[in-house]
Amino acid sequence: MAWILLFIAGLFEIAWAIGLKYTDGFTRPVPTVLTAAAIVISMVLLGLAARDLPIGTAYAVWTGIGAAGAFVLGIYLFDEPATAGRIVCVSLIIAGIVGLRLLAPEASPQV
Repeated sequence: MAWILLFIAGLFEIAWAIGLKYTDGFTRPVPTVLTAAAIVISMVLLGLAARDLPIGTAYAVWTGIGAAGAFVLGIYLFDEPATAGRIVCVSLIIAGIVGLRLLAPEASPQV
């Protein structure tokens, strides 16, 4: 369940990262409120996932999902460049996420 929460948190990470572009420097009220809500939801879900996953793994996967998703949507929504070098670099991030998932312990000791 923690991995599912972490994945959903990563999706909200993507949402608020993309939402920042639509806030126009926090001058547009509706995109600003939606972006702020996505930030809160993302953080809450990350916190819930971190109860059962090592924080280093959870945080790295969370930011990796956000970075890779924002990269893809930046290309799709904002016509950002999709150069071979950039694609290789984001592929390394995705490989890191997969590696962390495959190698992570299932639960961390409770503090």
